Amino acid sequence: MKPTMTHLALHVPDLEASIRFYASYCGLRIVHDRGSEEGRVVWMAEAGREDHFVLVLVPGGEEHRQGEHDYGHIGFAVESRSAVDRIARQAQAEGILAWPPAEGPDPVGYFCGVRAPDGGIVEFSYGQPLGPGGEWKASFRGAGMSEDAD
Repeated sequence: MKPTMTHLALHVPDLEASIRFYASYCGLRIVHDRGSEEGRVVWMAEAGREDHFVLVLVPGGEEHRQGEHDYGHIGFAVESRSAVDRIARQAQAEGILAWPPAEGPDPVGYFCGVRAPDGGIVEFSYGQPLGPGGEWKASFRGAGMSEDAD
């Protein structure tokens, strides 16, 4: 069996703030919660996709300090350009908009970036080949890659 991506684990300085953020902005819900205080581990996922991929939040660690030209982020697809704009307006009102809405070159699509409570950036996009408004193109594959590549 080939390896399959199942989760992304993040140490977060404020677990409760991170849970609220990922629920509010990303629509994730808690699907597993164990331990207490510093030993607590929370799994969050999209409804109906709990068996595919989860975001694991673990308390502790330092706030992420992302440089001006550091585009590292977690990405979520949304249903429309207007959804990107709505999220950006909400983030602007809350003082956490990191990247205003912009149209990127193919395959980037239309996107904005929101700063999560841990300091990292979460991107919301429309029109990328991996989500709504986009279509996967064979040209996006790496050189020499095929669907059956080992």
